Amino acid sequence: MAATTVSGNDDIMFNGTIGLFQVNSSDDMVVCYAPSMITTNGVWRGENPLDYAMPLFILQIILIILTTRILVVIIKPFRQPKVISEILGGVILGPSVLGRITKFGDMVFPLRSILALETMANVGLLYFLFLIGVEMDITVIKRSGRKAIFIALVGMAFPFVIAAAMSFLLYDNNTDVSRASYLLFMGVAVSVTAFPVLARILVDLKLLNSEIGKTAMSAAVINDMGAWILLAVAIALAENRSSPLPSIFMVISATVFVLFCIFVIRPGIAWIISQTPEGENYSDFHICIILTLVMICSFTTDAIGIHSVFGAFVFGLVIPNGPLGNALIDKLEDFISALLLPLFFAVNGVRTDVNKIANGQNAVYLLIMIVLASAAKVFGTVVIAVVHEMQVREGFALGLLMNTRGLVELIVLNVGRDQKVLDDQEFTILVLMTVVITAVITPAIIAIYKPARSFIPYKRRTIQRSKADAELRLLVCVHTPRNVPTIVNLLEASNPTMRSPICAYVLHLVELAGRASTMLIVHGSHKSTGTTTNRTQAQSDHIFNAFENFAQHAENVIVQPLTAISPYSTMHEDICCLAEDKRVAFIIIPFHKQQSVDGGMVATNPALHTVNQNLLANAPCSVGVLIDRGLGNPAKVAATHVSHQIAVLYFGGPDDREALAYAWRMAEQPGIHLTVLRFIPSKDAAPLPMDTNDDGILTVDTSNDREKQLDDEYINEFRMKIAGDESIEYIEKLLRNGEETVAAIRSMDPIHDLYIVGRGQGFVSPLTAGLTDWSECPELGAIGDVLASSDFAATVSVLVVQQYIGTGLQDGITTPNNADGIMKQTSFRMPFKGEDEAHETNWNS
Repeated sequence: MAATTVSGNDDIMFNGTIGLFQVNSSDDMVVCYAPSMITTNGVWRGENPLDYAMPLFILQIILIILTTRILVVIIKPFRQPKVISEILGGVILGPSVLGRITKFGDMVFPLRSILALETMANVGLLYFLFLIGVEMDITVIKRSGRKAIFIALVGMAFPFVIAAAMSFLLYDNNTDVSRASYLLFMGVAVSVTAFPVLARILVDLKLLNSEIGKTAMSAAVINDMGAWILLAVAIALAENRSSPLPSIFMVISATVFVLFCIFVIRPGIAWIISQTPEGENYSDFHICIILTLVMICSFTTDAIGIHSVFGAFVFGLVIPNGPLGNALIDKLEDFISALLLPLFFAVNGVRTDVNKIANGQNAVYLLIMIVLASAAKVFGTVVIAVVHEMQVREGFALGLLMNTRGLVELIVLNVGRDQKVLDDQEFTILVLMTVVITAVITPAIIAIYKPARSFIPYKRRTIQRSKADAELRLLVCVHTPRNVPTIVNLLEASNPTMRSPICAYVLHLVELAGRASTMLIVHGSHKSTGTTTNRTQAQSDHIFNAFENFAQHAENVIVQPLTAISPYSTMHEDICCLAEDKRVAFIIIPFHKQQSVDGGMVATNPALHTVNQNLLANAPCSVGVLIDRGLGNPAKVAATHVSHQIAVLYFGGPDDREALAYAWRMAEQPGIHLTVLRFIPSKDAAPLPMDTNDDGILTVDTSNDREKQLDDEYINEFRMKIAGDESIEYIEKLLRNGEETVAAIRSMDPIHDLYIVGRGQGFVSPLTAGLTDWSECPELGAIGDVLASSDFAATVSVLVVQQYIGTGLQDGITTPNNADGIMKQTSFRMPFKGEDEAHETNWNS
């Protein structure tokens, strides 16, 4: 027989070798059970599976997961975080709802099963906190501005003061719990911000990459670190009520443990990383060592007297950023988050019993404290936001976000309940208020904060409209070092002069994995002085050194290196925000396919395809997608003499005019030979097909006539200014259909090393009709797709250009995340020089 002590006043019952009896007049109960009763011999032998530990545990997991998943579906339209459904699921299964049915409680959640359930729940909690530590980038504290630091500090201080004041009304003088310990637990419980829940709310609201989102994430990291420190102190005070010496020893031991993790364990993990060749997966042996260390660290802090989750969290923090963190998250996250973590929330629900709310006066005081603390956090955040020149509405939204509750608060409440600092009534009210406050945040943010995309008022969003005697600002996106040589040669060919220098913002795009918050890192001019800490940093150094080397040898070129670390799904937002912030006229981004050894085009990462589509749909300026097949001699990226043969394939429309404007700038540089081939429909060309609207009525796109007029004016201006320039050749070809167009392109002289073409948005030509029916990459347009295809017999790089035409989705491109909102642009026009910057757009959904 074995026994365990639990709390409760349930009636005495006996069932075979399982029994429950009251020890004394207190609430302590002893549950006796037979350790051998793990698995059943089967119902055919007359045994009830629920009398055995394993079948009962499996049934509990099934009920918990089914309940939480059903609640996820129910509350999904209200855009609630998953933690809400998990806590509510536990409350429903607990004594507050279904547990009121005595037969259900005794059969599904008997007291004898709580020990196994809580043990597994805490194992899941350990590994989840470890993953949170891995995801959390502690260096964000160094990078955080004063605004985020003050918001975090004020967001903790104001609620803490409210809790400290109200604790004098709530504190029971008859208890042996110290007032300081009670104050600390209450203060931490109402002042903490749930970092993981906040991150998921920001992602759902598409605010993660906004200024308010980045500030909230930075402040939440600082807040979380402060909460963990205060929790450790609170536990130390709670467990040693008689003498202060044990508390002091616990704090010193915890400090030694943290230092040991930083200066001993972290270098050991770095050694494991160094033993794994670049590009290879980490061995199962190394992963097993790390997972075992999680348990060792948890055991250590539990033995010290600090909660075991503290050790797992600190160990996660010291895991270096990079592929190792990615590998750990990939292996553990789904299993931990989907299966084990819901057990922790279910245990909280089982512990939450509304029947325990008996003292009405204390309950009212507690509710007042929670409301005042939340309001104080909002007020303090608004004050700091206004001081830092944010709008009051933004400060209010930021204050609401900082009130996000979740896992960390539940850990605080559970520790407080286990240490008997909090009674059942206080625990129940605080858990329920956690659900209410977190549930209110998302709808409140949606109601009061509607971030309209604020375009910075600058006019030079295209190369065509850029001044000839002004600086040309380019944003160059790079995924890998393989993209560097061709882009460097393209910049060199872009004719940087003293009259019109080039400022290139080089953005290394890195997928966010292993960390929870996006970041934009601005690099200063540097030389690599030693070994780098991870492969991402090594790649960034290699890329930026190449561009800085180019800038040092080239004239009239300024390079600013940056790194953007974000998920592929929101990477385009970082690019767009940076382009707008830097007032960029043209973005260059690599094509998602690269040339293989046999000359074909192979997709290296399908997610980059989505990044390009999103960027084309949302870019605040013109965009060029670079299909890289080499451009010039990579060994001479810093040469002062440039020699290129460039061809522009001109069919008409704003994109082709932008392509010609860029090529025209290039042609002004000595050593560049430009050929402009204008393809014109012949008189016997196939007529354009007529469209029908939803009512079946034929419609005619009259924008083509206007575009042809703009094309003729621009081409005439171009031909007048290049008259007598032997480096520029202009050719017109009369064709009838798309088949002749493809044949004409294939028959071009193979001397060219770069084609520049427009994407063809907003312009319909009989010469491209039918070419998009079998296109692999429709975002490149008809001609761009032909030139990018693997069967195009050429080794010529291609730049597919899209001109910025105004706010909103570009024609023919929808973001993959918003495929339902497809919009078709039927007419538009760009303003003439001298006109107002405003544009006219007619949208037909």
